[in-house]
Amino acid sequence: MKKRRTNLPGGAAYSRPAVATKTVKLGLLQHACSGDAAANLKTTLALAEKAAKQGANIICTQELFCSQYFCQSEDHENFKLAEPIPGPSTTAFQKIAKKYGVVIVASLFERRASGLYHNTAVIIDADGALLGIYRKMHIPDDPLYYEKFYFTPGDTGFRAWETKFGKIGVLICWDQWYPEGARLTAMQGAEILFYPTAIGWHPGEKAEYGENQHGAWETIQRSHAVANGCFVAAVNRIGTEVLKPVGGPGIEFWGQSFVAGTSGQILAKASADKEEVLIVPIELGKVDVTRTHWPFLRDRRIDAYGDLTKRFID
Repeated sequence: MKKRRTNLPGGAAYSRPAVATKTVKLGLLQHACSGDAAANLKTTLALAEKAAKQGANIICTQELFCSQYFCQSEDHENFKLAEPIPGPSTTAFQKIAKKYGVVIVASLFERRASGLYHNTAVIIDADGALLGIYRKMHIPDDPLYYEKFYFTPGDTGFRAWETKFGKIGVLICWDQWYPEGARLTAMQGAEILFYPTAIGWHPGEKAEYGENQHGAWETIQRSHAVANGCFVAAVNRIGTEVLKPVGGPGIEFWGQSFVAGTSGQILAKASADKEEVLIVPIELGKVDVTRTHWPFLRDRRIDAYGDLTKRFID
């Protein structure tokens, strides 16, 4: 292994081993969704195979890719879209993972039991084994984002998984606004944080608020990369979805899936309106280098953070 020269105070120098580098290629699957669940699954599986053939090692889908974003209304019929885990979609992705030797993160609408549903990601290793699941912890309730009607808050906690190509963490959409989730996942050694996402504009608000809304979404996730010295991959859908029972202008999803480096820099970004398989090579050794030179984990005042477990400090 090569030695790296490091200057000491006074101009002296010593040699220490350089951090081993490991190139891993991320594959982000960005596309539109129709009202046909079977067709959406077929599209996503095809894009996953395309990513694998292009050299991706870890592939991540967008949030709830099997359907249009049904949370625009509170409709009991939409519970029929849910499936068990393991189930048909999990099995289909396991076959691709094993065939191509890739890791896959897939976002599903989980039917855990009668009356109990989650927004869940499955984590599949390169041998096709189901490593585990992550259930979305933060559940929003906003106009056209009525997720509290459908999803029980996650009970898996924040987790990281050792895969063939590195240690990864998975959080989902609304989780991306919370530094606590990113931190707790990174504290378990996650080198890459994946965020399957379905986020967009209310068309009537886009002119006034659109630029700031998208800027905030991108900035907060780049901040997670900086604060934790890790890579961040956010995967979003494209297209305007108007649900027949809901009507109105619908939601215009803004795409622009991206990967941020360990200093928060944008390494690659997809378009706002095109189907894409975004292949992004990263060097995992940069996680150690960044965390050593920006030692935020070292300097955390864990003795002073107890109030974080409170809702508010009066």
